[in-house]
Amino acid sequence: MTLPTSYSWYPVKERLTIPYEPSSGRRVNAIGAYFSHGPSAGQFVFESRAKLPESKAKKPRKTREERAVQHGVKEEEVGVLDSAFFLSFVWRLAGKPPNASDDWRRERPLIIVLDNYSVHTSQEVKAAHPTLKAANVEVFHLPSYSPELSKMEPIWGDVKYHELTRRSFEQLGELKRTVDDALSRKAKKLSLTSQSRQLLCETA
Repeated sequence: MTLPTSYSWYPVKERLTIPYEPSSGRRVNAIGAYFSHGPSAGQFVFESRAKLPESKAKKPRKTREERAVQHGVKEEEVGVLDSAFFLSFVWRLAGKPPNASDDWRRERPLIIVLDNYSVHTSQEVKAAHPTLKAANVEVFHLPSYSPELSKMEPIWGDVKYHELTRRSFEQLGELKRTVDDALSRKAKKLSLTSQSRQLLCETA
């Protein structure tokens, strides 16, 4: 709910104060992919989910929907980025239609480069590798502890430290909307940059 403080400007002899809101289990997780090559080059795709605090009551008094509304989010916006969510995101990147048959296959190969986050290396994801490969989707893992090799790290860094100018939130829904707006702005900037490069290449 309160993001890590980075650098800021403030008048001399005045103290910058940032209000702190304890997370209490509330947070927003995001997953994203950047297309570096091919027809979709420059496209940044993302999804985010809000995490509600765990209920300590043996018998919850409120439904999941009521708890979501209490925190300013919709029920469908609540969830965790687990293996199932990750795989559904991968199939979305691959362009697989919802009603596609089991033998569906992409025309163009798609290589997905991943770091070694626990979800990316889970047993469920590993078990899906043959199915993905049959659909012309390859999964490639970067070496451990090598964020400098990832094209996603600069994108996440820019969103966290430049697009998210507000650093503290009182309600989970405010954080969710701010994160989504920041990611949307970044996606638009990346798309415009890619279009400009393409135009330069075509006119060179």
